[in-house]
Amino acid sequence: MKNILKQIKFIPVVLLLLVSCEDLDLVPENQFTDATYWTSVDKAQTFLNTAYSQMQNSSNFFYNEALSDNAYNGRGDNAGAASIAAGIYDPSLGRLKSEWNDRYAGIKTCNLIIENIDRVPNADQAVIARMKAEARFLRAFQHFQLTTWFGDIPLLKKDPSLQEAKTISRTPHAEVVEFILDELDAIIPALPKNTQLAEAERGRITVGAAAALKARVLLYESRWQDVIETTEDFMAMTYGQYSLFPSYEGLFQAQNEYNSEDILSLQYVLVDRMWGEFFDMAPISAGARLNALAPTQELVDSYLMLNGKRINEAGSGYNENNPYINRDPRLTGTVVYDQYIWKEGNGSSHIINIKPGVSPGNPDEYVQGSSATPTGYYTRKYYDTQHLTSLNSGLNLMLFRYADILLMYAEAKNELGQMNSTVWDQTIKAIRTRAGFTDAAALSFDSSLNQTGLQEIIRNERRTEFGMEGLRIFDIRRWKIAEDVLNGYAHGAKFGPSSVDNGYLRVNLRAFDPDKHYLWPVPRDERLINTNLSQNPNW
Repeated sequence: MKNILKQIKFIPVVLLLLVSCEDLDLVPENQFTDATYWTSVDKAQTFLNTAYSQMQNSSNFFYNEALSDNAYNGRGDNAGAASIAAGIYDPSLGRLKSEWNDRYAGIKTCNLIIENIDRVPNADQAVIARMKAEARFLRAFQHFQLTTWFGDIPLLKKDPSLQEAKTISRTPHAEVVEFILDELDAIIPALPKNTQLAEAERGRITVGAAAALKARVLLYESRWQDVIETTEDFMAMTYGQYSLFPSYEGLFQAQNEYNSEDILSLQYVLVDRMWGEFFDMAPISAGARLNALAPTQELVDSYLMLNGKRINEAGSGYNENNPYINRDPRLTGTVVYDQYIWKEGNGSSHIINIKPGVSPGNPDEYVQGSSATPTGYYTRKYYDTQHLTSLNSGLNLMLFRYADILLMYAEAKNELGQMNSTVWDQTIKAIRTRAGFTDAAALSFDSSLNQTGLQEIIRNERRTEFGMEGLRIFDIRRWKIAEDVLNGYAHGAKFGPSSVDNGYLRVNLRAFDPDKHYLWPVPRDERLINTNLSQNPNW
């Protein structure tokens, strides 16, 4: 798949990809025409490669975390994160328009493939069926992202004419969800399992990817019994062979791509297709130019002590003067804190000095208004030790991994009152063991906990397992707790005056209105073009 991605630089203009209505009629006359394009499987594959490349971009992958309480976009407004997190955006925000346009561009690509690929002459029908199934998956994925953000959206089962595009109305969210689920069920027979992929095909859509997306859609809809049935089949290896990768830290390194936990990733390859967000995320001493995305104190505080207790629980052993010892090892795998030992791929290492006044003049030191971290923390997860200059990376970015399947299962079982020691051992214990916990108190099922207590544990486990992976915003929205965690100040390390918030830095004042912010507004430009597009409440 990575070799295929090298060809994405060549994209036939027949795609007419920019789907905003004002762009649909701008068709160059010196490129492939619809009548001559569908002449070979290779050309169809190039078209499909484009659909893959439109799934997600690396900027949104990372900066979605700053939409939540896990991170702060302190410089610029990357992917609209600063505006959205602060609750000061409106329907004109560029992120809303790009999310809408880019995903409908992807849907257009998929519809053109689905509607035309059968025209390829003398093609192996099994190959065509598989490619069509991949396009249907990608179309379902794009619709899912859109309906998650915007609620009711235009459902495009076919490529619309220009007139249709200017007059189409929004389809109810529930109908969009059922379309997505029906599509995923329909395509599974045409897709291979991960064990059936040739090495050159790694990264392509599999049965496991379709089942994982289905489980996530069901999870976001709180269809708990359906989540259980789908994830149980997944855990029974019905959809392929998956397991937790032994090393949490190694899970995010290039040498371990396509590991046993990776269900579906955004595909990158050095030189030909790279991402470079770590240039504004890593410590300055590690080669970054500044910090634009920094973990918050709220994320750091969510990591348990090694005995399984929260830092504010009696008997936790938490020491405010040495706050990062005896903590969940995933903290070190995700967040860079003061006195962190930063390791490089060549075996070298150095200490990251962040606390003000300890090592004056070092580039990583917290100084208000400087180019260094605004929260007192940097990011480690997804730092590619094999990076090129400017921290450009060809490391794949995982959209679905097996730990998510296990935590979906745990959450659904608990929501139906079915959490027990067997389910706990299959899910929470397994994930914590892989993370590096050894204390029995952290690994053993506590039968004295009620459903609410277990819910708190499972939700926090999702937060710490997937910290800085862009999933937190979707969790707090579906749990309807965004108004609780996104109102008030986001904090940084204890580098401030003790008279204000006990010394924890106030880095960003946020606002979340539950009467409007659970759905993004339909972009203003789209409604100017198409007056049939209604608007979400209170926008």
